Amino acid sequence: MSDLVRGVVVAHVDLAEAMVRAVEGISGVLGALRPVSNQGLGLEELRRVIAEVTDEGDTILFVDLGGGSCGLAGLGLAKTTPRVACVTGTNLPMLLDFVFHREMRLDALVARVLEKGQGGQRAHVGAESRAT
Repeated sequence: MSDLVRGVVVAHVDLAEAMVRAVEGISGVLGALRPVSNQGLGLEELRRVIAEVTDEGDTILFVDLGGGSCGLAGLGLAKTTPRVACVTGTNLPMLLDFVFHREMRLDALVARVLEKGQGGQRAHVGAESRAT
C-alpha cells in the first residue's frame, strides 16, 4: 500500500480528463490524479465507478459541482467510506497543490487544498465596468 494520498477528479463530460491533463502538463507529475466522467452514467453507476477507484487507501475525490450528480455520488461515498474525503468546487490551484503534497495526512491535506483553491480566486473589475 502506498503512503501517498490518491486523487480522483470527478466531473461532468470531459472536464475531469482535461483538468488532469492540465495538472500533469503544468506540474510534470503523472499518475497522481485519476479522471472519472459522469457522461452516460446514472447516479448509482457513477457511485460504483468512483468506489472502484477509491478502494486502496486514503483518497480525495475532487468534484466539479457539489449539487450535481458528481457531487451527490462523491459526497455519498465520502460519508460511508473510511479514508475517503470529498472536495467540491475543484479548481487547478488545489489540484496543483495536491500533486506536490500527497504525503500529508488526509485531513491536513484536505484543509490545505481547500485553502489553496480559495486563495487562487480573485476578482478584477475594469474601470469602465464600475458604477459611477
